[in-house]
Amino acid sequence: MDLIKSALRKPISVMVALIGIAFFSIMTLRVMPIDIFPKMGTPTIYVAQPYGGLSAEQMEGYLSSIFEQHFIYITGIKKMESRSVQSMSLIKLEFHEDTNMAEAMAQIVAQVNRASGKMPPGTIAPFVVRYDAGNVPVGQLVFSSETRPLSEIQDLAVKRVRPMFSSLPGVSSPPPVGGNQRSIVIDVDPVKLKSYGLSTEDVVEALAQGNLLTPSGSIRIGDKEYLTKPNSVVRNYKELENIPIRLGAGASVYMKDLAEVKNSADITTGYGHVNNQRSVYIPVTKRSNASTWSVVKNIKSELPTMQESIPEDIKVSFAFDQSGYVIRSLQNVLSEGIIAAILTGLMVFLFLGDWRSSLVVVMNIPIAILTSLVVLYLFGQTINVMTLVGLALSIGVLVDEATVTIENIHSHLEKGKSLPKAIYDGTKEIVLAKLLIVLSILAVFVPSFFMSGIPRQMFVPLSLAVSFAMIASFILSQTFVPVVSNWLLKKEKIKSSKPLVEKHLKRVIEKYEAFLSKAMQRIKLISVVYLLAGFGLSALLFLSIGSELFPKVDAGQFQMRLSAEDGTRIEVTERIVQDLHRDIEGLLGEGELEISSGFIGTVPSAYPAATTYIWNNGSHVANIK
Repeated sequence: MDLIKSALRKPISVMVALIGIAFFSIMTLRVMPIDIFPKMGTPTIYVAQPYGGLSAEQMEGYLSSIFEQHFIYITGIKKMESRSVQSMSLIKLEFHEDTNMAEAMAQIVAQVNRASGKMPPGTIAPFVVRYDAGNVPVGQLVFSSETRPLSEIQDLAVKRVRPMFSSLPGVSSPPPVGGNQRSIVIDVDPVKLKSYGLSTEDVVEALAQGNLLTPSGSIRIGDKEYLTKPNSVVRNYKELENIPIRLGAGASVYMKDLAEVKNSADITTGYGHVNNQRSVYIPVTKRSNASTWSVVKNIKSELPTMQESIPEDIKVSFAFDQSGYVIRSLQNVLSEGIIAAILTGLMVFLFLGDWRSSLVVVMNIPIAILTSLVVLYLFGQTINVMTLVGLALSIGVLVDEATVTIENIHSHLEKGKSLPKAIYDGTKEIVLAKLLIVLSILAVFVPSFFMSGIPRQMFVPLSLAVSFAMIASFILSQTFVPVVSNWLLKKEKIKSSKPLVEKHLKRVIEKYEAFLSKAMQRIKLISVVYLLAGFGLSALLFLSIGSELFPKVDAGQFQMRLSAEDGTRIEVTERIVQDLHRDIEGLLGEGELEISSGFIGTVPSAYPAATTYIWNNGSHVANIK
């Protein structure tokens, strides 16, 4: 099939197809997910097991080891790791890429249930969650107040704000960090306890009997049936003070006689910091198949609703927005495309002396990129750093197809041919050469499809972006360029126009021809020297340039992990972090540090889900961002 002849005979069909591409590209840009990286990551499942008060050795011996013995029966496991600190154990299970993760999750839950029979008394069910590289934090929801304690802020964040995340598409979130779970603490006076001849076991037993949830059922009276409302559970924590501990002979002893009931929190094991002050924040994470841009947009749109759900003296804000990195990448590709189009148009005008030819070349670039985006969406890809890099790489090659075609059309016009004849002959003459160029470039990216693991997940989207843009550019040079050239180019104008660098260009061509004629006389020697020099220089650069998975980028952020001497109290570690923060502010200068956050110590055992995102070995460790 002769694409050139078909396009010239049916130009309206070509333009309708381009209008269709423009329409679908607009629709694609509205619905195509925008993310930082492609879908990637080794399939992983975490099992977080809390048990308040147990040491790291006890967590390892009585909990982690039992789980590990049961998990060896699960099929598809590639690697199993476990880490234990006081009150918390985290087991990481990595699976092979072809593993059915739904089946793997079901097997893990079954083995967890089997292992529960061997656990110490009082062990609660572990937190089991699937995790991959796509479940990355995209920001932090920060809660701040000058009047309320951290425990109260934490309680409001857990019970009022965090449930709102379930209605937001693509959003998942671990519990808040920085505060402790609200607890009703009974502070027993040991002197009074001894004077009454009681023990702490008596207090615990009385508390359990005096605040016992029991079913009440209903009662039938006449023609009516009434639901009975029991009063076996206190409605206010202060009512616990009226629970009797000893009744019968002698004076009755109540809880208020020997203890004080407080509305307090668990023992502090970690502090969250925002701008060097204690605070509470929720690490906002996205689901693996969700768009970073969409998740951040949904969170920001719900901020007013979240603010209304909590008291006015607690302010909620969204910090560490990771979507800006993607937006900046989009802006960079857009600006690069505009610069490439302008420079290409100027060069074509400089060498051909015809602004209409420059316009044809410039119009080819955005159409090829938009076509590539549409096809990428149909292949299930997202707009991410790798696809944007692929489009940026292809821009430099996209201009070649149209530029070479336009230049060859000019050459045939200078031979005296009519405009349609020159367009057809000039385009057809180089179609095979352009096809070979496209295939040669595409061949470079073929090895990425034979990779495995994270390299494949990273470079296949890049390869697809380049390939689709190159193929689109080739087809456009065979259809769009001839049609628009037939409409815009004027034979008389082209004949009268002269390149602005014609005199200098002729001189360069003459010198090049003279050099080429001499070089051809020693073609064998030059070829050998060229190959040796090329391979030698390539090997030298390969050995000296180094290698990294990602290039160095300036995202305006950095992270630190601070570790003090083992056994350092959390308050001491906090002071070290605060001093370090002040030193960093001094180095950067006033107003240069926009925001900072950190977590000092370990995650409370009441929130095991947070350990998959924040893991410190003890009270002597802190993370700062």
